[in-house]
Amino acid sequence: MRRVTWILAIVMSAALLLAGCGKKDAGTVVKDLDHVMGKLDSYQGTGRMVLQTGQEPQEYQVEVWYQEPHYYRISLTNEKKDITQVVLRNDDGVFVLTPHLHKSFRFQSDWPENQGQVYLYQSLVQSIMLDNDRQFTKDGSSYVFDVLANYPNSGQMARQKIWLDQKSLAPQKVEVADASSKVLVKLDFTQFEFGKKLEKDNFDMQRNMTSWDLKSLDKTAPASGEVSKDAGSTAAAGKETSGAAATGSKDAAAQGAASAADGKQPAASGPAAAGTDSGKQAAAGEWAATGATTGTSAKTPAAESGQTGADMKPAASGSAAATGAASGGKAAAGDTAAAGTAGSGKTAVGGTAPAATLPGADQKAPGSTAAGFGLIEPSYLPKGVAQQDISQIPLGENTAIMVRYKGTYNYTLIETAPQSQTVSILPGDIVDLGYTLGVITGDEKKTLTWTYDGIEFRLSTGDLPHDELVKVAQSVAEEAGK
Repeated sequence: MRRVTWILAIVMSAALLLAGCGKKDAGTVVKDLDHVMGKLDSYQGTGRMVLQTGQEPQEYQVEVWYQEPHYYRISLTNEKKDITQVVLRNDDGVFVLTPHLHKSFRFQSDWPENQGQVYLYQSLVQSIMLDNDRQFTKDGSSYVFDVLANYPNSGQMARQKIWLDQKSLAPQKVEVADASSKVLVKLDFTQFEFGKKLEKDNFDMQRNMTSWDLKSLDKTAPASGEVSKDAGSTAAAGKETSGAAATGSKDAAAQGAASAADGKQPAASGPAAAGTDSGKQAAAGEWAATGATTGTSAKTPAAESGQTGADMKPAASGSAAATGAASGGKAAAGDTAAAGTAGSGKTAVGGTAPAATLPGADQKAPGSTAAGFGLIEPSYLPKGVAQQDISQIPLGENTAIMVRYKGTYNYTLIETAPQSQTVSILPGDIVDLGYTLGVITGDEKKTLTWTYDGIEFRLSTGDLPHDELVKVAQSVAEEAGK
């Protein structure tokens, strides 16, 4: 009888021990994550990310590659707009590529070590390990951590939930929310593989630009022996466009010459518009691409010399278009519009819309410009800030539009349609604007640069706080989408 009792006791103890081994608490999982990070050499993942940071959700297909010690490649594709951006880190620095514009921006940075990214495994694990007040639960075959969101350049993001596979600890899903628990970012990984074999040239800038060109050719090229149905109409349209561009160029030159004769404005130089942008047509009323995009490098004055928009001299002293009357809080669409159709944040500079009559507006402002696109103004103004003026300025080989804002904070927004690839080498950081990626450079005077719908934006300031800087930049997309 005593022997049976001992046997039962041993069996019960073993059962309890085995049951205990099958349950892991947060501390045990964190130790396992530390072990995974210690032997991490590479990974590759894909997923679908939805951003709710603007008026409308933005959906992206995400692809992430990592190779030790510090090689990264992140591809973000908005299939609805057919736009892809690529972030690279290699031995030459950090690159933000916009392949369809043949544009790249290179800068020196410790990214991503100095700022987390929701799609990087290292960032997710670090957020879990650094939060001593982490919350831990299980959901089916997943471990779920609720931790602080560790994204310095995204002030709205407060907390995040991270789902990890119980067996491999690979990421499955991430949800990032603001202080009121509203989900701003949702990322669902469709595939994630540790130990993926990657080559060093997978992270080469030129290879990534070239491979995108080849993919574009595959999409647009007709099958062998076939003739595109639209070839004739495209050729005809091209002739009409060339004729219209030539006429517009003559008109612009004539207008510039007349202005120069009056002493109000120097004669315009350079072509007004020509060519196309890699075969991509601009949306009607948005902008007209100027010049054929090439792989040649063109210096950017603001980036290369550290010069901000406020330091640049306008092309014409009499080209100020408006002194804005809007102030405080979020401006309704059209409140900050200086020209164009009422109720729209877009100013048809270079179009046919008349200048708006606003208090303090300069009625001598030209109704057209050599910039070749419609001005897109932010819908958000910080409290106590009003638009001061709008002018045209030369920017490298392009003509740009400069909008200055004064008040509680002072900043300048410069917009241009880049004709060629721009490469800069400056210390900087990546800023996720939700609808696109930007690069912020400078210390005392900061410049946030980003590209959207074929337009390059540069927001420069010496006193605008980072969170306000991001809000102004994010509101540009709200107006561009109208």
